[in-house]
Amino acid sequence: MSLSDKISDQATQESLVADCAKLIDEQVAAKSGISGLALKAAYGVVKGIEPGYVPAAIQRLLPEVVAVLDPMWEEGEQSGDPVTYLTQNRAQTADALLSITDAKIEKSKNGVVRASYNKLRKSVRSDVEEAVPGLAQILGAHV
Repeated sequence: MSLSDKISDQATQESLVADCAKLIDEQVAAKSGISGLALKAAYGVVKGIEPGYVPAAIQRLLPEVVAVLDPMWEEGEQSGDPVTYLTQNRAQTADALLSITDAKIEKSKNGVVRASYNKLRKSVRSDVEEAVPGLAQILGAHV
């Protein structure tokens, strides 16, 4: 059974989205220094667009995220532990996730979101890599 099939239930998806939004909030809050201030400011702008914007964005991205992670999750299952596998392959996981958001941002009509993302895109890869273990644990908890 694929990762997509395992989280197809609406209640599971809602819980997964909430956990991912919390993970993002925690990752952003933990940033420090000048780059942390810039990230926090950009994230604040995005969150200020409308209430629930971040969870709604996660929900919209979820099918594509799960589809791109499915092959890696299956490889991890074959190795015995998909959570550990994603964590050990965090660079590849981050690149897969960012390929989705890059494509979405290119199509975005919201100039504020697009400008904020593009401003921070170069440094975001390491931030996504840092979040992969948390994401892997969230996925593991919901399958």
